[in-house]
Amino acid sequence: MNFLTKSQSFGAVIGIAVMLAAFSLIDFNGWWSTRTLSNVVQFTAILGLIAMGQALVIMSKEIDLSVGSVYGLTGVGFITLEPALGVPGSSIAALLIAATCGLLQGIAIVKGRLPSMIVTLGGLFAFRGLIYVWTGGSVHAFAEDARIHPVTRMFGGELFGIEAVVFWLIGIGIALNILLWATRFGNRLLATGGSVDSAESRGIRTDRVKIATFVLSALLAGFAGIVTLADNPQSHVTLGDLLELEAIAAAVIGGSLLSGGRGSLIGAVMGAFIVVSFRYELIALGAPSSWFITFVGIVLIVAVIFNQYLARRVGHNV
Repeated sequence: MNFLTKSQSFGAVIGIAVMLAAFSLIDFNGWWSTRTLSNVVQFTAILGLIAMGQALVIMSKEIDLSVGSVYGLTGVGFITLEPALGVPGSSIAALLIAATCGLLQGIAIVKGRLPSMIVTLGGLFAFRGLIYVWTGGSVHAFAEDARIHPVTRMFGGELFGIEAVVFWLIGIGIALNILLWATRFGNRLLATGGSVDSAESRGIRTDRVKIATFVLSALLAGFAGIVTLADNPQSHVTLGDLLELEAIAAAVIGGSLLSGGRGSLIGAVMGAFIVVSFRYELIALGAPSSWFITFVGIVLIVAVIFNQYLARRVGHNV
């Protein structure tokens, strides 16, 4: 039990257990249906990709409020650029757009010594505005040959009856966990989030670390946008609206401390599962959409308090 409480994702494990028990009592047949679980797993994978990027940023003691708009801008770019560049070309171009968004924000934050909340809030509005300017308010649909292109199916198809995005989440999740826990970059990231002054005294270029996390966050959000539209190539200028709040909630529920230096990528995915599951169950029960936003706010506050309590128990300064 002591080992579990030291785990950053302990709160998410408890949350999932309580949630599944409650759903089983309230709506057993509706919740444990193949259709419901399939949809929940698919959208958990999409939100999980974004939440992992958000967790990396939070571990560096920053925050990224722009991921919803980056998700939308990259997805729109993927579809809009396809007629000129083809599916492979538009995929690469769209990811370059996402990386540029993260890079520009990261540079503005570390070089301009500006609060990440302010810079990325500006990014949220700026990138959303770019979508409207670029598309004129409407996004063209994918052509039929683009929908059946091998690259499109690789991103949005199925394998053994399971959505491709689930396999992408597993593969990227494994790679990011190796990056975080088995490389110098991971050590430098956690050291930067724990104490910038201490990290710099050890020769760590904290500015580069933070810029890298913003680029990774934007790339993951952009990739999530691409796989979303590859599966269902119908887009709108509001694509990804408010998704940043869900990503932050998922990362925090999963054990990421807003004070930096501590977090879990697996926990972020579990947090995404909790957020998506509650959305689907509230819809199934016919609850007003405002209930979901209320749930996210309450759970976010509870998760912050619980994570700080666990961090103090294991001797982490918050």
